[in-house]
Amino acid sequence: VPLAESGGGLVQAGGVLRLSCVASGRTFSSGTMGWFRQGTEKEREFVAAISWSGGSTYYADSVKGRFTISRDNAKNTVYLEINNLKPEDTAVYYCAVRVGTSNVTDISEYAYWGQGTQVTVSS
Repeated sequence: VPLAESGGGLVQAGGVLRLSCVASGRTFSSGTMGWFRQGTEKEREFVAAISWSGGSTYYADSVKGRFTISRDNAKNTVYLEINNLKPEDTAVYYCAVRVGTSNVTDISEYAYWGQGTQVTVSS
């Protein structure tokens, strides 16, 4: 399931970005999709996830209220909207397909990672 993220860029603090992740293959529509991010010299961390129907969403505590995950199965695309961007949001953002069933925030439950899209927030 090749995944391709896009939508990153250089933005000022307080700005808004919408990241996209396009997937190929029917696996996309049947699986939970997740977004993770990795800052410089930091471990990759869970950001958000969405169930196959879109009916369930999950967020890291650090992003609740500012990040919104959504998906359009007809377009094989999952989105991550980031509002009120902060310098600490600077990272490479990745999407992935969840293949595990125990803990939706556990990175080990995800596979088929994309190449990532860089988000840089200036203060």
